[in-house]
Amino acid sequence: MYAVTDPATGELIEKIENATDEDVREAIDRVHRGYLSWRHRPVTERAKIMSRAAELFAERADELAAIMTLEMGKRINEGRGEIAVVVDIFNYYADNGPSLLADEPLPIRGGEAVITKEPIGALLGIMPWNFPCYQVARFVAPNLVLGNTILLKHASICPRSAAAIEQILHDAGVPEDVYLNVFASSAQIPWMLADPRIQGVSLTGSEQAGISVAAEAGKNLKKAVLELGGSDPLIVLDTDDMDETVKATATARMRNCGQSCNAPKRMIVLADIYDDFVDRLTKHLAEYYVPGDPADPATKLPPLASVAAADEVAAQVERAVRQGATLRTGGHRIDGPGAYLEATVLTGLTPEMDAYYEEIFGPVVLVFRAETEDEAIAIANDTPFGLGASVFGTDRDRARRVAEQIDAGMVYLNSAGGSQADLPFGGIKRSGMGRELGPLGIEEFMNKKSIRL
Repeated sequence: MYAVTDPATGELIEKIENATDEDVREAIDRVHRGYLSWRHRPVTERAKIMSRAAELFAERADELAAIMTLEMGKRINEGRGEIAVVVDIFNYYADNGPSLLADEPLPIRGGEAVITKEPIGALLGIMPWNFPCYQVARFVAPNLVLGNTILLKHASICPRSAAAIEQILHDAGVPEDVYLNVFASSAQIPWMLADPRIQGVSLTGSEQAGISVAAEAGKNLKKAVLELGGSDPLIVLDTDDMDETVKATATARMRNCGQSCNAPKRMIVLADIYDDFVDRLTKHLAEYYVPGDPADPATKLPPLASVAAADEVAAQVERAVRQGATLRTGGHRIDGPGAYLEATVLTGLTPEMDAYYEEIFGPVVLVFRAETEDEAIAIANDTPFGLGASVFGTDRDRARRVAEQIDAGMVYLNSAGGSQADLPFGGIKRSGMGRELGPLGIEEFMNKKSIRL
């Protein structure tokens, strides 16, 4: 069942019944029929509709931010910031879609050829709760411009976000059979992927969800894009302003209350500045990140998305301490209603501890000491994940040299955990496969057809 529960108070606001099997089959039939006509609409026309969608997202930013605050506890200002990114994504594909989809001449021996860029059909999107609008936008915008159609299953705690997004797209001019929200259950996903009218699936979610969806997609020979978990490293080589470095890295980690796949979860600091960094980071998190109402713009520490999520992170911290890690600050659930957890710093982690390798999806910073640059790189790469990474340092050439040795899909220099419309997003290893955003994001569910002239 889909439900809206305020994570700041624990109050159940609304319940929505799951779609029946008949409802889901009808939705699949509709998006397939929609594809047969949508694919033939001129790309300039599809792009114009995406531009109008961007305008409507901007106009309704306050409404959407309030919905996200209620459903998953996002700070109201972060919600508005998320919608700004959504607007940028729709505008990027509206502006660049026609050129990205232009035929590509291909010189060949004994003649000439061209590669045309065409849609493949109806797609299933399975979206998470942590960025209810942004995650949808980066899947939907390029594929609608390309000419695919979308059946969207959102997270069970975000039904209002799902409905609001659908309404905006329809108001912008997307036909109702081209984008459909469906309150499907997880149990219905296997036979949805088995339906021959569904040509691919995009999932953003947990590692286990990715394993399940990838297995079903593979069994049915369907293309899959998976953006899964991460335990991103952030290496601090040196700094000429320790307070600014601490604030920048803390802000990146604590964004969305630490519930971001590509947040810097493991900070790896060279030995000569390690003690100073840890002391200042601990003080900053303890004093600055005070819990409050996520609807209040002054709040710095909102609740996690659910009580279950907060309990899970608290249990991970407790287990790490029991296994020998040092708790510098925080680590405890905050008394009272809601899903609040103190901002936390852990040090002294070793490979024998669960927390060394697992993803902690909350306001928890793991800090590692490295004696040398090579050791810092080794720690950064000692993870089953490979989503993003960051390198902070005053020497740009040195920072880039380190960045090139990190196993990840994205590396940022002197910034962390970012995302922008024109920059491809995605990871390697157990962080998933495929890319979203930028010029690569429109190619994942594309038929690159070779025509020999």
